[in-house]
Amino acid sequence: MKNILILNGHPDKESLCSGLAQSYKRGAEATGANCKLIHLIDLHFNPILQYGYRKRMELEPDLISIQQSIIDSDHLVFVYPTWWGTYPALFKGFIDRIFLPGFSFKYHENSLRWDKLLTGKSARLIVTMDSPKWYYSIIYKSPGHNSIKRALLEFCGIRPVKKTTFSKVKLSDEKTRQHWLDKVEKLGRLQK
Repeated sequence: MKNILILNGHPDKESLCSGLAQSYKRGAEATGANCKLIHLIDLHFNPILQYGYRKRMELEPDLISIQQSIIDSDHLVFVYPTWWGTYPALFKGFIDRIFLPGFSFKYHENSLRWDKLLTGKSARLIVTMDSPKWYYSIIYKSPGHNSIKRALLEFCGIRPVKKTTFSKVKLSDEKTRQHWLDKVEKLGRLQK
């Protein structure tokens, strides 16, 4: 049985992202997977990595719990909107505070080489945006997707990382949104 951690990075729990996260959970649970859905807005933590990596900040209890959930998970699902080309500040602050040296990666001494400490896990990005997908890809070069997939998850050893993007959200109607919710529930059933 697969353990799945779903992280909703949208600060509004009544958003489309929240609905997509719940749809994925519903689909995965229907196949017997153990799912945990976390809305980042419900966590109590300082999103600012105050000293960079120069000095360690103590992790708040919610962050300690999330790190354990990541360790226990086989598959991670990140649901978030694209704002200004990447993702909300809450989600970025969460990443900065959670994916720390010694937890998700470890540099070799006196080297730029590193160990990937989260190998053996897979991930899915479920992303919403107002821009057309082609515009985001060709004009902006997909900065948010690349940041999460390559510079974060693959850097830490998580592979494969698949992505599903829903675009032109601002122009979508109820029928389109329901289609997206149904599609994500099917992804949850496949646990991919």
